[in-house]
Amino acid sequence: MALELTSLAALAALDVDEIIDVRSPSEYAEDHLPGAVNLPVLSDEERARVGTIYVQQDRFLARKVGAALVARNAAHHLEGPLAGKDGGWRPLVYCWRGGQRSGSFASILEQVGWRVSLLKGGYRSYRRLVVRALYDAPFPAPVVLVDGMTGTAKTWMLAHLAKAGAQVIDLEGLAKHRGSVFGARPGGQPSQKMFESRLAAEVAALDPARPVFVEAESAKVGERIVPPALWAAMKAAPHVRLEAPLAARSDYLTTAYADLLEDAEALEEVIGKLVPYHGRETCARWQEMARAGAFRDLAAELVTRHYDPRYAKSAAHRGAPRAVIPMERLDEARLAEGARRILAAIA
Repeated sequence: MALELTSLAALAALDVDEIIDVRSPSEYAEDHLPGAVNLPVLSDEERARVGTIYVQQDRFLARKVGAALVARNAAHHLEGPLAGKDGGWRPLVYCWRGGQRSGSFASILEQVGWRVSLLKGGYRSYRRLVVRALYDAPFPAPVVLVDGMTGTAKTWMLAHLAKAGAQVIDLEGLAKHRGSVFGARPGGQPSQKMFESRLAAEVAALDPARPVFVEAESAKVGERIVPPALWAAMKAAPHVRLEAPLAARSDYLTTAYADLLEDAEALEEVIGKLVPYHGRETCARWQEMARAGAFRDLAAELVTRHYDPRYAKSAAHRGAPRAVIPMERLDEARLAEGARRILAAIA
């Protein structure tokens, strides 16, 4: 049975027990349907081998070699991850465009006795829905930006807004990057397509009658580009501004970037990237502060000399904020109170 996705929201309503992506590991790693598991019927090397035979030798031979490899890999999956599935299990299987790979694997599963569904159009049909949501259609809900100088705990404020019942999209969390030259996270960023898939899933779940809070970012979060529908909404959105004293911001940054502070070599390398802006002498002094463990003093200097001047330029284009939320300290209690004040101001 072929299932057709008509919207991203329909993914949550699929009447299946598991979604199986039979594409190669590299295809799956680049992007996949939310919640899908990868049971490849061809590895990356096998897929390249079959493709080479198809183009350079003989199409019939390529299909024959491919069929043998698919059968061998299917047997491995049946004896491994699928060994414990009972007779009532109902999987949805897809490949890139709903063709031979998913059809072959589904046929084997059907012979076992399982009720298998195929995704019509495969991954490509899902990707079209993501593009439609993030590139073609206007953003579905009103956006409110959470703004503030570096170190005012904007990301933590988003978490408190969510706890208070607000709609929130954490772009830095989706992109696995803190949005600055120091923002890289362990494991690196997802691909652009994976970032968009994660974002599209959150957009599909929004209530269009309620505002959604987004941190004020540039058009890129690390190397990931904010898709045009959301970026257009962000540029036109009202904003609330968080304010905190320098000491509180420095304390916050040493906590938020604790993983980087523990990697002396990586921290020194990132500081080195600021040489074109501040010169070798200043950056060498900052590197020495890092080696000495003077992290709060280092954070204070980076904030006042590097980030605050840049924030002042970008903030000049946003106009007056809807509300200013001053916080003497950036602890849990004050962030929670700040979230309540933001919601009251927007309401």
